[in-house]
Amino acid sequence: MVGEIVCQMMMHLGYDATHVKDGKVAVDEYVRRFQNGNPFDLVIMDLTIPGGMGGKEAVMEILAVDPSAKVLVSSGYSTDPIMTNFGEYGFVGVINKPFDLASIQQTLESFC
Repeated sequence: MVGEIVCQMMMHLGYDATHVKDGKVAVDEYVRRFQNGNPFDLVIMDLTIPGGMGGKEAVMEILAVDPSAKVLVSSGYSTDPIMTNFGEYGFVGVINKPFDLASIQQTLESFC
């Protein structure tokens, strides 16, 4: 539900957005678009997905296909070591939950 709301916020700001259910689907979609010559400009990955692949695993798979991919990590657990040392895990930045329109806009303007 949060992902769908974030996508709506991004579309409201004039960006295209795609929501997927977990990291595995995100990797598959990224690879498909990359191979078609139309990779995503930015990927926002949730650190933890109950019952699915989370951002820590997915970012490595995306970077194996496209080392120049820009992937942000997102979580409500701001003290998680991945959130504080995101670069060591392959992420280019962080966006903390809860999201609001201003933080989404600032993040998109910084990375897109």
